[in-house]
Amino acid sequence: MKMLLELKECFRSFYAKHSGLATGAIRFLYSLTAVFILNQNIGFMEDLKRVFVPFLVALVCAFLPYGVIGCILAGLMLAHIYTVSLEIMLLTLAFLVIVMLLYYGFQPGDSFWLVLTPVALILKAPFAVPLLVGLSGSLVSVIPVSCGVVLYYILMYVKQNAGVLTNDASVDLAQKYLQIIRTLVTNREMGVMIVSCFLGILVVYLIRTLSVDFAWIIAITMGTVVQLAAILAGDYLFDVSYPVGELVAGTLAAVVIAGFYHFFVFAVDYTRTEYTQFEDDDYVYYVKAVPKIAVSKPDVKVQRINDPGKRGRSRQQEAKRSHRNR
Repeated sequence: MKMLLELKECFRSFYAKHSGLATGAIRFLYSLTAVFILNQNIGFMEDLKRVFVPFLVALVCAFLPYGVIGCILAGLMLAHIYTVSLEIMLLTLAFLVIVMLLYYGFQPGDSFWLVLTPVALILKAPFAVPLLVGLSGSLVSVIPVSCGVVLYYILMYVKQNAGVLTNDASVDLAQKYLQIIRTLVTNREMGVMIVSCFLGILVVYLIRTLSVDFAWIIAITMGTVVQLAAILAGDYLFDVSYPVGELVAGTLAAVVIAGFYHFFVFAVDYTRTEYTQFEDDDYVYYVKAVPKIAVSKPDVKVQRINDPGKRGRSRQQEAKRSHRNR
């Protein structure tokens, strides 16, 4: 435990001294991971699948804000979809434009959730994002998470029906649009996942804001239980089934990720909780203060004993002093 706390302090000290470098590295890894996953799952445009492309895109994104990074990644996704179906590309573009105009024009700070949500779904860890959003964000963050779920199922639809979409030029254009929209809107699995994410974020956010001991741990536990309950309810009511192995592995991964986030962000010592009370002309304030767990970095000092070089220098200095005295 002490070693982890010391490691946490090292990370915090390094970030305080080199925040610009650390932020750029995080954005680079974030963009690189997203581009690699995108190319592996719907990499229909061969030019974008070349080895140097993800690194080049990630290098550029390392110097850009997350909102601009999201636009670049959306452009790559639309390019891949365009190779398969112009119609789905246009529908996806219209969806993204609506999201940007109605939401990101007012609150662009959490635009990275729009990318992280489909990435988490592809990696079979869908519960991780609602837990992290509930611990760090606000209820408004439900919007980008839900939109990220929709993007994931659009990508899966394109991946699973690539051959049919490429060879259906004879189908009427209006019928094609209606078929695509109907397929996405009536996707029960997508609806269950959106409800599960919404309930998870709601429960985690409400519990972690309570003034109770171990609020974050309780929030992580209850958020995980609620999301699992929503998935099971969807299986019972709408016959939406998820592989049990993936569900268990994804749940464990989400709990571990949320636990690490809790440790590095909100590790507190409830045994040293203090209560105080003060007032002004209008209010009486009751304050609960819980100190964070922190350890100082070990101050290692190396002292050389019987250093030959030091003895030699001391002898030279003594010889010079004796020569001056003469």
